[in-house]
Amino acid sequence: MVTTRRGRGPAGSGVPLTFEVIAETLRERIRSGGLRQGDALPTQAVLMREFGASSLTVQKAMVLLKQEGWAVSRPGKGAFVAHHDHVDRDADDLDAHEATVPAIGTTARVEALERAMAEAAQQIADLRGRIEALESGSGERGR
Repeated sequence: MVTTRRGRGPAGSGVPLTFEVIAETLRERIRSGGLRQGDALPTQAVLMREFGASSLTVQKAMVLLKQEGWAVSRPGKGAFVAHHDHVDRDADDLDAHEATVPAIGTTARVEALERAMAEAAQQIADLRGRIEALESGSGERGR
């Protein structure tokens, strides 16, 4: 059974947030071979049902995985397991052949951050539109 908590507790409480539990569960599935490079990650709806989480919580988990290089997004297709051999590896231990592996993860992280920023900008624009609609609607009611 997975134990989760909502909101934020005291620092150092040791109890992970739900999005952290989701991310770690998916990392473990990748590490164990249950999910392999190129495999589709479960959809947002599937993860929401599995963890009893909100869409925002699942999105935070996916952003974390993308930032860490575990996942990549393919617009219109979903999220997929990224090349992850470099994760948890010390860069000082790499030989010349392996030195290119972290670059793949770095590229994935940069792309994930760019997508996350674009998504955040879109969410802000949507919220501004909603606020403007509410403000213009309330102004008409006051007449």
